[in-house]
Amino acid sequence: MTPASVTAFCPGHISGYFRRVDGRNPATTGSVGAGIVISEGVTATVRPAERSSVVVRVLSSGGGVPVEVSRSSPPLISALEKLGVTIAVETACRLPISAGFGLSAAALLATLTATNRLLDLGLPADEIAEVAHETEVTFRTGLGDVAACQGGGRVVRTGPGIHGTIFRSFDLDAPVCAVSFGPIHTPDVLGSPPQMARVAAAFPARQPETFTDFFACCREFSAGSGLETPAVQRVLAECDRHHIPAAMTMLGEGVFAYGNQARDVLRPFGEIYEMGMADAGVRIMEVTA
Repeated sequence: MTPASVTAFCPGHISGYFRRVDGRNPATTGSVGAGIVISEGVTATVRPAERSSVVVRVLSSGGGVPVEVSRSSPPLISALEKLGVTIAVETACRLPISAGFGLSAAALLATLTATNRLLDLGLPADEIAEVAHETEVTFRTGLGDVAACQGGGRVVRTGPGIHGTIFRSFDLDAPVCAVSFGPIHTPDVLGSPPQMARVAAAFPARQPETFTDFFACCREFSAGSGLETPAVQRVLAECDRHHIPAAMTMLGEGVFAYGNQARDVLRPFGEIYEMGMADAGVRIMEVTA
């Protein structure tokens, strides 16, 4: 018997640095780099429908009241079409969209995982991730977030795509706090050869083994990539003054910082989003009969 609805959650991913890797097709195209899979992400609820539809909601900062922000998502509709299904989708998140938190990948993984359970498609997790990754690459909304969000931890990706080698370290037990000044239009960056050449040149030569070196690599990358804005530079300078590990969110005009004092240091710059490191990837949350 088909459930009335299925809800899945997928954590987001803050990328600290990356380099595009072009393959023969979307499946083999992606990126290498490093980031943190975060406890905040996207919840997707799916229901049977004769035609696919999408409602996107963001929880307001005041009391967590869901505010509808969109009734369309071409990547989600495209992914559902690839599976040959029609579904009514409602997604919700607390973090700002298009601000460097990997929410497009999280929405795809959560939606497809819930759909797989709802319709009993029997797809293995790898196949769901492949569809999500190829959709991200095709729509230029991300390159490596899907691969990272398959699990938790602080991740270092040394190969492109969901089958690339990923090292996961679970060494962040204090809060990760972020402040966002707005989106960076990801397709404009990922689709710009000159910008991507500068990004590639700034890619760190070493693989960080500790979270301290991870933040150092991120800072070297953002400074060399030309992506830092004046607002981001002001926040990073203040974090340096207080000896708080911090870096720019990729790709978003914002900063993420680590440690128990991070919230107080970031507070003067705007609304603070506090989260932790995720210990797992996408998962089913609820099945309603």
